[in-house]
Amino acid sequence: MTDVDARPGTTPLLRFPDGFRWGTATAAYQIEGAATEDGRTPSIWDTFSRTPGKVRNGDTGDVAADHYHRVREDVALMKRLGVSDYRFSVSWPRVQPTGSGPGSPRGLDFYRRLTDTLLDAGIRPVATLYHWDLPQELEDAGGWPRRETAERFAEYAALTAGALGDRVATWTTLNEPWCAAFLGYASGEHAPGRTDPAAALRAAHHLNLAHGRAVQALRASAAPSAEVSLTLNLHAVRPQTDSAADRDAARRIDALGNRVFLDRVTTARLPQDLVRDTAALTDWSFVRDGDLRTASAPIDSLGVNYYAPTLVAAGGHPTPSPWPAAGGHVGFPRLPGPRTAMDWPVDAEGLHGLLTALHEELPGVPLLVTENGAAYDDYADPAGRVRDPERITYLRAHLAAVHRAIERGADVRGYFLWSLLDNFEWAHGYGKRFGIVHVDFASQRRTPKDSARWYADVIAHGGFVQ
Repeated sequence: MTDVDARPGTTPLLRFPDGFRWGTATAAYQIEGAATEDGRTPSIWDTFSRTPGKVRNGDTGDVAADHYHRVREDVALMKRLGVSDYRFSVSWPRVQPTGSGPGSPRGLDFYRRLTDTLLDAGIRPVATLYHWDLPQELEDAGGWPRRETAERFAEYAALTAGALGDRVATWTTLNEPWCAAFLGYASGEHAPGRTDPAAALRAAHHLNLAHGRAVQALRASAAPSAEVSLTLNLHAVRPQTDSAADRDAARRIDALGNRVFLDRVTTARLPQDLVRDTAALTDWSFVRDGDLRTASAPIDSLGVNYYAPTLVAAGGHPTPSPWPAAGGHVGFPRLPGPRTAMDWPVDAEGLHGLLTALHEELPGVPLLVTENGAAYDDYADPAGRVRDPERITYLRAHLAAVHRAIERGADVRGYFLWSLLDNFEWAHGYGKRFGIVHVDFASQRRTPKDSARWYADVIAHGGFVQ
């Protein structure tokens, strides 16, 4: 690939450290397709997407970007980009169809082929064990609000690491457990589509417990040199004003959006203000002795997913809400400025602030930006070129924010652009395009966008001219 904004011979003004990990990321249900092939059984997203009214246009991930049949083509695209790392997720119902018991040889073989192809291309495999595709059989038994799901997850982690442990350099236990718990069980915007705030709080705890159990399983089954991580979509929370009411609203969202996961994973604490805020919903008696210690199993790095900050103020929020017990106390004013096709504000300063705050709060824990990107309404022109200058502007600003955080001492070791491919964007179906590679879903033709060429140049130079 050649850079559309190249300046031959120019030394990048923003150069990243030697060894910085340049990657891209995807998720199994969003790209793989092959929903019923080789023994794969339904996940909660298969069920949810087939439920009328849940996903825009009735779209499903049955075919998605057909990555299951196009692994070599997609890895070749990554090699042309020059990425050092590729972050993908393993489909739980593909490798363990019932959510318990033995693994599926054909499902595991798919991920062996993927990782071998990556390694042959000189790309480091970064595997996420859970990116929201819980086997439907486990949801039918109670899902994440049920404690036993955490135990099943630990068994799945051991099974997968036993099969791929000699190939995978970095393991991530969970991706964005906040979404799995609160969008899945409180607001119902995501699978499984339940609207039970008390169940969402139980789910959050059991996801934390599942993480800790999985860390133990990975330490026992993966290669000794493997890095074990967790990825959180931490909320860069800002009160609209400095009033006591707005600051209390920010505290509530920080507890539900950040500390419910971060405190227990890093310090084995349960936020007591969160316990008080949610007392009308639960007494937290589902937290058993030893759970917090298990959930705080040491990790080698923390993944940070960031798209936009969260502006909050005292007020009210419609129900059902993904914020249990906060709906009557918190509103979400609209941030001014440019927005993406998701109607999300563009604000790179939130990423800089998040990384520097984590550096101060979690000294000694290396950070990875494991997702960052933007959806825009881009398309292939008559010549077949996909021009996406807005995405390049977005990426440039956010990479500059990462660079500033590093200059301030934050131990940020990598950046994974979301996403490699246009894909199934959850409840938005195929209407939102995050990829730096355009996918014509009718033909499955891949076309690198201008942003892919720009990112390839950044990687080649280890930075960019601001």
